[in-house]
This record gives sequence, C-alpha cells and structure tokens, in this order.
Amino acid sequence: MKRNRTLAAAALAATLALTVSACGGHKGGTTGDSAGAKGAAGFNAAVDKVVNASDKKGGTLNLWSSTDVDSLDPGRAYYASVWNFERFYARTLLAFDGKPGKDGLKLVPDLASAQPEISADGKTYTFKLKSGLKYEDGSVITSKDIKYGIERVFAQDVISGGPTYLINELDQGQGYKGPYTDTDPNKLGLKSVATPDDSTIVFTLAKPNSDFPYLLAMGSASPVPQKLDTGAKYGDKPVSSGPYKFKSVDPGKGYELVRNENWDPASDPFRKALPDSVKLTITTNADDMDSRLLAGTADLDWGQTGLSQAAQAKVLQDKALKDNTDDAYNGFIRYVSIVPKVAPFDNIHCRNAVLYAADTTALQTARGGSVAGSLFGSMLPPNILGSDDYDPYGLTKGKPNLDKAKDELKQCGKPDGFKTTVAVRGNKAKEVNSAVALQTALKAINIDVTVDQYDGKLISSVIGAPDVVHSKNYGLIVMGWGADYPTGSGYLQPLVDGRFITSNGNNNFSEINDPAINGLFDQAAAEKDPAKAADLYKQVNHKVVDGAYYLPIVADKALNYRNPRLTNVYITDAFGEVDFQALGVSDGK
Repeated sequence: MKRNRTLAAAALAATLALTVSACGGHKGGTTGDSAGAKGAAGFNAAVDKVVNASDKKGGTLNLWSSTDVDSLDPGRAYYASVWNFERFYARTLLAFDGKPGKDGLKLVPDLASAQPEISADGKTYTFKLKSGLKYEDGSVITSKDIKYGIERVFAQDVISGGPTYLINELDQGQGYKGPYTDTDPNKLGLKSVATPDDSTIVFTLAKPNSDFPYLLAMGSASPVPQKLDTGAKYGDKPVSSGPYKFKSVDPGKGYELVRNENWDPASDPFRKALPDSVKLTITTNADDMDSRLLAGTADLDWGQTGLSQAAQAKVLQDKALKDNTDDAYNGFIRYVSIVPKVAPFDNIHCRNAVLYAADTTALQTARGGSVAGSLFGSMLPPNILGSDDYDPYGLTKGKPNLDKAKDELKQCGKPDGFKTTVAVRGNKAKEVNSAVALQTALKAINIDVTVDQYDGKLISSVIGAPDVVHSKNYGLIVMGWGADYPTGSGYLQPLVDGRFITSNGNNNFSEINDPAINGLFDQAAAEKDPAKAADLYKQVNHKVVDGAYYLPIVADKALNYRNPRLTNVYITDAFGEVDFQALGVSDGK
C-alpha cells in the first residue's frame, strides 16, 4: 500500500510538472520591444520573466481599483483579483508557485509539508502539515481549522457567493449544511474529511478526480479558526494565516494590510513579503485611476482589466510609457453562445451559417482591437493544457465567408434568412459593441438580429435560466469565461457538460448535453497522465467546435501599466494577472 501511495503521489507531481511544461509560455506575444527610455523593462517584459528582480524590503505597495472586492472572506470571494489578493493573507494546503508565466501553474506545498499521499484507487488524499504554523494572533493552525474552513462553504445560506466545487466533491450524499447548524454530538462534521490529529488531514472522494488538488489551492480551502469565525461577517476582517494581516477594512473606499509578525517565512515556499504595507484604494473614477498610474502615484490596477480607452491611446503612442505595459492573455475567451433549443438553431446548418458569416475582425475591433485580444478559433484558451490552433471555420482569418454561409442557410432550409435575438449585458460596453458588430455582419446573409440588452446583475435569472432564454427567443448570447482552475475541466466543464445545466445560474448557455462529451470529462478526471488527460480535453474542445455551439470572438488580453518603481513584477498564468504577493517597491516609500 505504501508503495502504491508513493507512486500515486509521484504521479501527481508529474502531472503538475507536465502541466507546467506543456501549457505554452507567451501570453501576449513576444517581448518584442527592447528596454525603453528611463530604464523601462520593455513592452510585455513581465509576460514570461521577472521585471526588476529584487529582495529589497520596505515601503507601501499602492494598488488601485475601479471595482470593489466582492468579499474578503476566502469562502465567499469569486473575483480573480481577490483570489490573487488572498495570497497576502490566506494560505492553503497547496498553492500556485510564485513564478512567471507557465511556471506559475505548478502547485507547491504551502501549509502542507509535502505533496499528498494518494491511495492506489485515487480516492484518498492524505496531507501532513508543516510544524509551527500560526495565525496572526499567535494561535496554532491545525488540520481541524482547514476542515472547518471547508465546512463553512457548505453553509450556503450564510457563506454564499464563492466556488462550490468542494461541496460537489465532498458531500457525497451526506446533505451536510455547514457548521452553523451542525448538531452532531460527535462533532464529526463533514464525514469525507478526517483529522486524525492536528497535523494530518485526509480527504476521501467518491471517485478519482485528478483536478482535486487545484480545488485545495482555492481560498475556500484555507483555514479558519472556529473561535474567531463571525459567519457572514467574517469578510469584515478575516484572520490571517499569511504574511500580512488587515489593519483596516473600509468597503467601497479602501483596505490596508500590514505585516503579520506571526508568519514564519521559513515555512513559506514562495512569498517574500517585501512591502511593509499594502494599500488597496477603491475609486469610482477609472480615468482618474489611470492618470494616477501614468503619473506614478498609483502602482498597479488591482482589477487588471486594462487601461481605459483614453489612457491606452496615450500609452501606445509613447514608447517610454508603452515599455512599462504588458498585454497578456488573461485566460478568458470572449464568445457568442448559439442556443440549439431556440429555433432555427436546432439545425446545425443554421448555426454554421452564423459562424461563416461572422466578421471576426469587426468583432475584435468591437472589443478594442488586437490589443484587447487575439482572434481564436476554438474554446480552450492558450494557457490550458490541451489547447491547440483548431479552427475549422476559419475564424482566425478575420473575414467572413459569405458563400459558405449562404450555402449553410440553404441546407438548413432558410435560404432567405431568418430572425433571432442576441442577449447582451447592457452595462458591458464591449459586449454591446460585439452584439452590434455581429448584428451588422449577419445582415449580409439576411439574418435579422434584435439586440436585447439586460441588466448584468441579473445574469443568473436571465441568460442563466434556460426557460427564460427560450421564452425570450435568445438564439445568441454574448458572454466570456475564464477558468476557476487551469485545466480543461476547469475551463470547459461548466460550459459544455450537460450535467452542469441548472434552472438558474446556468453557464452552459448552449445547453450541450452530449453523452460523448460528458464521458470524456469522466475519463480525464480518472487519468493520472496529464498528456493523456490533455488529449481528452482537446477532443472535448474539437467536438464542441464541430457542433457549432460557440462563436469565439477573441482570446482575451488586457493592456496593463506597471509603475517603474515596482520590483518583482511578472504575470502568472494561474490568475492571468500580475502576481500581487511577489511585488515590492524600489524606493522604499
């Protein structure tokens, strides 16, 4: 048995290592420009290497954002930038390595002393914790705290909004509702997670899942001390297990982190904790934030969504400024879902007609041009193992094929065209522009498209509700997606696995429910060889593309500015953003 566990652990390590080596490094093209004026590192320099490497400590890191955090509670947060920010204060059993590009996809032990021991059947994961781990108040972090932190997520009536993957994996029919209503006299709590002692935690899965380690790297698996848990208010001041703790929390205005004196750097595999403090300022004026960035009084856009149009134009025309920017892939694909349950898209030839008639250059321009994303032909982004250049509809050529589109209309019995409606979030200008660009392109083959703008905050109950989609005749839906964890299932499964279709909050807008596709996900989950799993995800991607369920617009990019005083700047593929926790400031201020 011990030999089998060791081999399984080695297989996990190999999986993670191969994931790193096979995902491809450049996210925003080549580094291209040489270092510019005033010692600037160069355009896209942080895409695949560390800019201004330094171990210098001190000063204040000034992050700004035009969007507030959704929650500081690691169990409730879902914004990518919050997950990135959590690395300052919430440690997990495993964490993404602190390295640029593809190397940042590797999972390394964080609170765990080593990679897990995995049973021969792939269902049991056993972790040992490092010794001497402490919270900000000096109390010891135990395996029971990790279990409790996970159990909190099961109380969806209290701890809502965050990822629920661990519920799906660990409930296994128990019907566990979280620790707040747990009346079990034996205090067993979640039965699939055992803590035989304070330094050991054992997870038992219902079936093998090679992606399980990635779920344990999410903040929702970070430890929470039960005695300090304040339930729904925990995000007001979460207890730190990392190098920084909260000094102040002022929702809508700002947050400040200062050093956690009980954090032991010897226990931490990658965090350097260079600044003395970290400030996040919330503003309602994105243009003002961009002006501060270019003036050097702000260090980085926390949201990492890219400069505003005016600031972008200024930067691209000034080499000295451009040399302090990166235009990296952020792991999102922007796309249009085509809904087969809304006629006439129940006929694949009508779906094909849309794909061939689409003017992908116009769609790209609607999102801001090539700086905002690269033309893409399929539905698995470049940073995911198994992605390739599959493009059977010629979408990356950048122009419509009207002859093919008209032929497809004939084959679907609509030679004179038809009418349909495209749903789009009215508060997302780039998405509205994309809908209008598609509307214009489809007029060329007599497909009459009505653009219906809905309130983006109602996404779950509008486009996320299949009955509403059908009743409103939403044949087309403009949307975008980024993976919660960087594997083929992490990206594609919510979008294309029929078992993920829900009556509300659905993300499989095309309502794909193909047993062959569903089965490929199951095969990949049980596959320990990452190269074989990648091939299965590639097959899923190709089947989805061949089914004409999606029109990819672009593989998304964001042009972000980095203050020249920042040290240790790099984009990590794990988040598609600058790795916040690595940053320092060269002037010590």
